[in-house]
Amino acid sequence: MWINLRLEQKNCFYYMDKIKTIGITGASGALGKELTKLFRREGYKVIGFTHSKSNYEINNDTPNEWIKWECGKEFLLKKHLKIVDILILNHGIYDKGTKNSNFENSIEINALSTYKFFNLYEEIAIKNGSKFVKEIWINTSEAEMLPALNPTYEISKSLIGQLISFKKNLLNDNAKKKLKIKKIILGPFKSELNPVGIMSPEFVSKKILEFAKLNKFLIIISPNPLSYILFPIKELYYFLYCNFLTIFKFVH
Repeated sequence: MWINLRLEQKNCFYYMDKIKTIGITGASGALGKELTKLFRREGYKVIGFTHSKSNYEINNDTPNEWIKWECGKEFLLKKHLKIVDILILNHGIYDKGTKNSNFENSIEINALSTYKFFNLYEEIAIKNGSKFVKEIWINTSEAEMLPALNPTYEISKSLIGQLISFKKNLLNDNAKKKLKIKKIILGPFKSELNPVGIMSPEFVSKKILEFAKLNKFLIIISPNPLSYILFPIKELYYFLYCNFLTIFKFVH
């Protein structure tokens, strides 16, 4: 028993001492910057994925490394994603227009690009030979279900929210052992996209890390009490629905 205890302690210390690499999309945005600061201060290496054409400064509060990418070319990032232990998908736009192009851009960036990142990282995780489980956190926003005073944003967030819920519940047993998924549901926080947000990005980032340690799928941070009721009910529905589809072999 004493030998087993010593072995468990050794494995625990080895895991804690292993410096993880965090990948953050939208790392140059308000929330991305705050998450980067927190991870850097805890000793993690951070890779920042950004659309920005400038602002590649590197210091103690920025990513250790910047990677520029473009929507539609996510596949070019595979070599960078292979070394990432936790991937946080945080990029997005808040396009207020209602033309066809506005809807297309919102869906492409907020939903399809995020989905491509997810699929690419899932493939990497499944082939991962390490005993450490990879994690992916997706910021979908409470606009997935609740009004955001922006139809293009609401539609795109609703789409990625549904995609992630289906992916999570339809993973096979092997994939579940290799990849841990967390969905982040955020209320309005202050940023360039939303200058009138109620919450500060500093507060939100700290709560994300705090709740992430609870090992739950849903991370909800919002001043709206409805979010804490509606989203768990929605995810329960998807869980039951996907189990039904699987049991009766409607999907394979």
